Amino acid sequence: MPALLNIVPVDTRIDFMKGRMVALILSGVLMLASVVSLGVQKLNFGIDFAGGVLVEARMPDAPDIADLRTRLNDLGLGAVSLTHIGDDDRDIMIRVQQPEDATEEEENATLAAVQGVLGDGVDYRRVELVGPKVGGELIEAGIWAVSLSILAIVLYIWFRFEWQFAIGAMVALVHDVVITLGLFSVLRLEFDLTTVAALLTLAGYSINDTVVVYDRVREKLRKFKKMGLVDLLNLALNRTLSRTILTSLTTLIAVLSLLFLGGDVLRNFSAALAFGIVIGTYSTVYVAVPILVYFDLRREAIAGEETVGPEEQVAAAATDAATEGPLAEQEEAPAPASETTSETASAPPRNAGQRSGKKPKKGRGRKR
Repeated sequence: MPALLNIVPVDTRIDFMKGRMVALILSGVLMLASVVSLGVQKLNFGIDFAGGVLVEARMPDAPDIADLRTRLNDLGLGAVSLTHIGDDDRDIMIRVQQPEDATEEEENATLAAVQGVLGDGVDYRRVELVGPKVGGELIEAGIWAVSLSILAIVLYIWFRFEWQFAIGAMVALVHDVVITLGLFSVLRLEFDLTTVAALLTLAGYSINDTVVVYDRVREKLRKFKKMGLVDLLNLALNRTLSRTILTSLTTLIAVLSLLFLGGDVLRNFSAALAFGIVIGTYSTVYVAVPILVYFDLRREAIAGEETVGPEEQVAAAATDAATEGPLAEQEEAPAPASETTSETASAPPRNAGQRSGKKPKKGRGRKR
């Protein structure tokens, strides 16, 4: 790896497993708090799930979105979502959230108020009143989408690795999704269809990071037959630490750009992704991998958490680092051809008697 990108040294020896109990307790507390928040104050559902008024229109001229959003919010009708649609800057979509017990007359009054703000000369392409029933169906579809995606990922991990790895991956995925939902519940962030898409993206990103670490763990299980499981997991995490940090940082920078520069439309989506990247990286190191300690992955080679001696551990880590280091450190440069030729040429020749293992006989040679 070039020195410019070598943010984390290749031969780190951080003892991640030392604080695994604290990390698992912290994760359990966060998940419990998230579940309590989801049960008490629930999620702040957007128009997609709660229902309301939806209007798609083409304005006479390209509107000032910020000014138009301010005027709609001043009506006090509820949560308002205003976005551009299509390639034409004049095309907009407005969604106004309504209470679950809103009557048809109230929804018509809301629609009339929105039309009054838009003014004359507007071409209304689509006008819908989204009821609570449709919102409930979307909530159910979102739950099924997230649940089936997690199930499919777990089955893939089970097929590729072992059932112990599948359980660790499932716990990490549920951990990430539940805590992200808890954040939305506590901060009262709007939860809409884009947030569901963010959760699915988060699940895929998190499992990708976990698979990389699991693959390294499996490699070390085959390579170091007598190393203690705790030491082996630490070794695998240290060998993938540079990749994990670089991938998370670069992805987080892109998502933070969406969060601060993408406007209101992408705010919920990017907020869920930004938090999910952080919590997903944490869960890979301190949830998915530490869980493997409590499964007997190699019963015939490891008994419990028996740790190898310090000399054997250091030697194994040094050997592993040398194996996975830069190519220049792995291979020694071959000797120059000129040196080999000169050495061969300068070597004294052996006579036939020496090659056959017999002593040369004296007195049979001719004198000249």
